[in-house]
Amino acid sequence: MQGDIGAIHEVLMVAKRLDEKRLLNAVEGNISLKRDGCIYVTPSAMNKAFLTEEMIAITDLDGNQIGGNYKATSELRLHVLTYRIRENIGGIVHAHPPYLTAHAVCGKPVETKAYPEMMFKYGRFEVAGYGRPGTDDICRDLGPILEHTEVALLENHGAIAVGPDAIEAMNNMEAAEAIAKVLTIAKLVGTEKDLPEKECSHLLSQHKTH
Repeated sequence: MQGDIGAIHEVLMVAKRLDEKRLLNAVEGNISLKRDGCIYVTPSAMNKAFLTEEMIAITDLDGNQIGGNYKATSELRLHVLTYRIRENIGGIVHAHPPYLTAHAVCGKPVETKAYPEMMFKYGRFEVAGYGRPGTDDICRDLGPILEHTEVALLENHGAIAVGPDAIEAMNNMEAAEAIAKVLTIAKLVGTEKDLPEKECSHLLSQHKTH
């Protein structure tokens, strides 16, 4: 199956940008896009900077490969199951960016009462309990988290970001890593200066409705 060339190019563009941003590396991280009943996903254990059109795997919505010359990522089940969480997820980025992954390895959510943009846009980055990579178990706790936000941490593993397409999933991963970096550095600088509780409540309520 040749597939949708536009979908393939979007996955390639996102892969290259995330590589340039150092949000994934040669063998870790994967990107997918759901379009017209197919999933377009990066291949297994390939450097994301050098992917070409024929390397993008195409599967049906159950993960059966129907196109592409390379085997889909070993994390394919994560993508297949995440698309089932809610209908408006159309793109997924799974990666191991340093600051988000450090929190995931510690099993510690990213949260704050001092960073308005974080509270307004995302609320907090929650941790989904550990599940063995490449198996259905990795999504055991993910559904309830991604029902109400776009980014989650995978305990002892990494992070996942979703969006209506792969570009927005990428944007969410970039933003989440930048936020995690700021909050980590803030802890080295001193103690966060919390906003008043009333302001925190307002910002978090806006996150739930925007």
